[in-house]
This record gives sequence, C-alpha cells and structure tokens, in this order.
Amino acid sequence: MKRSIKTYLKAAAKDYSSRSVNPPVVRASTILFKTMQELREHQKAIAKGKEVEYWDYGRQGTQTTVQLQKLLKGLEEAYQVFLTPTGFAAVALSIMSICRPEDEILISDGVYRPTQKLTDGLLKEFNVKAVWYNPNSFQDLKNKVSKKTKLIYVENPGSNTFEMNDLGKIISLAKSKNIFTAIDNTWATAYFFKPIKLGFDISITSATKYYSGHSDVMAGTVAVNKKVYKKVWWYNHVSGYRLSPDDAYLILRGLRTLDIRMDKHQENTKKVINFLKNNKKIFKILYPYKPSSKEFKLFKKYYSGASGLLSIIIKSKNKNSVYRFVNSLKLFGIGYSWGGFESLAVYTDPVELGTRRYFKLEKNEHLVRLHIGLEDPKDLINDLKSSLKFIK
Repeated sequence: MKRSIKTYLKAAAKDYSSRSVNPPVVRASTILFKTMQELREHQKAIAKGKEVEYWDYGRQGTQTTVQLQKLLKGLEEAYQVFLTPTGFAAVALSIMSICRPEDEILISDGVYRPTQKLTDGLLKEFNVKAVWYNPNSFQDLKNKVSKKTKLIYVENPGSNTFEMNDLGKIISLAKSKNIFTAIDNTWATAYFFKPIKLGFDISITSATKYYSGHSDVMAGTVAVNKKVYKKVWWYNHVSGYRLSPDDAYLILRGLRTLDIRMDKHQENTKKVINFLKNNKKIFKILYPYKPSSKEFKLFKKYYSGASGLLSIIIKSKNKNSVYRFVNSLKLFGIGYSWGGFESLAVYTDPVELGTRRYFKLEKNEHLVRLHIGLEDPKDLINDLKSSLKFIK
C-alpha cells in the first residue's frame, strides 16, 4: 500500500521549535555545544549513522537539511539519505564512494551523458575501467561481469531512449557475486518505485526534477542501505558535497505536492500518448505504454506508476521541418532539465547519442524528448496537433 507524502512529512517533522507548519530555514557554519563531552558523544552518534536533530558543523548540514533527510529516508525506505547541491553531484558521490583503482564499473548504455563522461573520462585517469552493457540484454550484462566488477550502475529507464532493465535479475546477480548496485531513479522517483526496498544498495535522484517540481532549485539525493552507508558517508564527508538550507527548504516545499503532481503528470502523459500513437508522423514513442511490449511488462513488474518524460522518433528527410515543429510549440518550452510544472520539448542532436553503443538512429530519424507538464492535456494535444503539421 502506497503511503501518502503527507504521512512521511508528519513522521519527519515531529516538532518544529518555531511551531510553524513549515520547517525554519537554519543557516549556520558554527554549531555550539555545552561541553566537550557532549560534542564527542554527538560525533560518535553521527559516525554510527544514528539520527540526529543537528550536525556538529555547518558543512554537514543544519536542522533544515536534517528535516529533508528524515522525510526522504521514510519516502525511500532507506537506511540514510545524503543530500548534494546538484543531481549530477549525487551520481558522482555514489560512484566515487565505491570505485577504486583497478576496479571495474558495469554501466547501462542508456545513462545520462555526463555520467558517461565521468566514467569514461575521470575514472579512467584513476585506473577504473568502465564496461558498458546493452540495457536490452540481461545476458550481455551477465557476460561482462568479472572478478574486478565492483559496481553495477543502472539508469532506469535510460535517458532519452527509455530502455527498461530487468532490475530483479540485476540485483540477484550482483548479490551472488558480492557486487554493489546503484540506480538513477529520477524518472520515477521513490513515489512510484523504491529501489532500496527492492534490493539496490544506492538509489540516486536528481531532486532538481520532480522532488522540486518548480524548476527553481538544483539538488540531488543519495539513498543508501546499511551495507554501503559507511563508504558513502566517508566520501561524502571528505568531498564537501552539501546542500544549502535554502535549497533544502525549496525541496521540502516541492515534496508536499509530489504525489498530486506525479499522478497528474502520469494522467496527462497517457492522454498525450493516446493522441501521438495515432499520428502518422510519429514513427515511434519511447515510453512503456504498449501492454504487449517488453518495456511495459518490466515497467509493470517493478513500478506503480510512470512520470511525464518520454521521447518520440520522427521520420523526415527534412531536419529543419522537425526543428520547426519544436519551435512552433506554444505550450512547450524549449530547454533541458524537466520535472517541473511546465511542458518541455527538445531536439536531441545525434551527436549527443554518438557515444551510445547499443542505440542508433537510422537515416532520416529524429529524436525529440518531451516532458508533459501540468497544463490542460487538451491544450497540449491541440498544440502538438498544430505543430506536427510543419513536419515534412
């Protein structure tokens, strides 16, 4: 049974000293203690992963960030949650906490492009080998596991192309080989899917997206189980990745409506897809919507719902006409990121997909990523209908 966001909020915020319905924004660098004994005992509690109402130094957080961690710990059903200043910082924190020289990291080919740059670029300089697997083939993943594999990193579904992995099989394989697992769960959020509960060691979310919901703050979250807690705590401690109390407050504000927004994003997206699937100019829709498809079956196996991000593939000999389609949309803003209340559209340049090993666009195929927002779906459909006319 899915608990409401309000339940988690109440559990996380038992007592605000300010008595306000919203947690106070506490900005601090120095935290004061009554005695040295109190300071030392507090530090021991933190090192053991015990819940605390405040930290011993402002770089570790304040009461505001603690409230956000408590809320997310309940929502993710995790041992602990770490907060970072951006979503990609959460990716970096997770990978750098686990991988060491001569290790191998096994990565889904569908991941976020900056994640590719981190693993193929920076990790290579530290003698960590990135091994890429086909997200459409569990057998390919299984064949590439070696004695050096330290971490299996999944993004589900994949960025831009929305491949669905068989997550349960990945976890079973990793556990049998004593390999750590991490997943980027930004698309679904912990509202629709709880990776830690399924068995992942690390669950990553770009809180910039749906957790915020208002496109006005950047943040990341790393939810962990007990097994991996100390590794992430140590690297988090020395890396200095921190979320400001003001940004934590904005994420707390956004989370209050996460359930309502996610349900609406899903509802609107289904209606838009029902229109798109009957349009002859749309060659393919990349989203788990066909009950007969492998992607849909895997989606239903692990998820309780879907978000508003999808891609469409358009076949046209005229690239400029596809640009004109995007440019003429009135309710869809043109821009990166997503997860806010507004609808977005962006043409994905083939160069951005050029590093992919298992996905290629055929000649005259064009990929456009859409984020379906909270506008009236009838208005969104009419906007798409008018703009699709420009595609030749």
